Amino acid sequence: MLLSHRALRRSTALLTAVALSFGLAACGDDSDGGSTASDEQTAANGDVFNNADVTFATDMIPHHAQAIEMVTLTDTRTLDPEVKQLAESIRAAQSPEVETMVDWLTAWGEEVPETSLDHTNAGHDMSDMPSMESSDMPGMMSADDMQALADASDAEFQDMWLEMMMEHHEGAIEMAKTEQADGKYPDALALAESIETSQKAEIEQIKSLLGS
Repeated sequence: MLLSHRALRRSTALLTAVALSFGLAACGDDSDGGSTASDEQTAANGDVFNNADVTFATDMIPHHAQAIEMVTLTDTRTLDPEVKQLAESIRAAQSPEVETMVDWLTAWGEEVPETSLDHTNAGHDMSDMPSMESSDMPGMMSADDMQALADASDAEFQDMWLEMMMEHHEGAIEMAKTEQADGKYPDALALAESIETSQKAEIEQIKSLLGS
């Protein structure tokens, strides 16, 4: 009978310890701002990423694509040499970044978003982009904004382009800061830091070009 009591006490202690460990684990999950181990995924190629990384790439691809589209609009315009150089620098930096993020999403088995460049390359008018109208990404221009830029006179175009690109960059910086705070994938964190640094510098250049 004594043995039965000892066994019962041991079982009770074991159950209590297990329950306590589950409770502590639950508290730990609640204390880190909602980011849990289940938020992390491992792709077939070994990449470890989370939902913030997916959101960053999914949103930044069309965001960059619109910036490249804005640069494309400068191709047929007469601009100050400094503005032309800035436009080319943006294209040179952001085009490969788009390709990199497409590669990430593909490797992770995530959907690659359609972009404004897909519409442009397919011969659609800029106003035929409802996804742009409904976008809540910071700094994104609406279809009407893009059409107004395309239709601007030569006298108006340069300043309009600079002002729109500055707003666009400010939105990209906001997105990059969110990724740095919440992301997991090292390459995405590094890209977000690079975007913040380079686009802050370009904003200062734009302000100088606008005389502000």
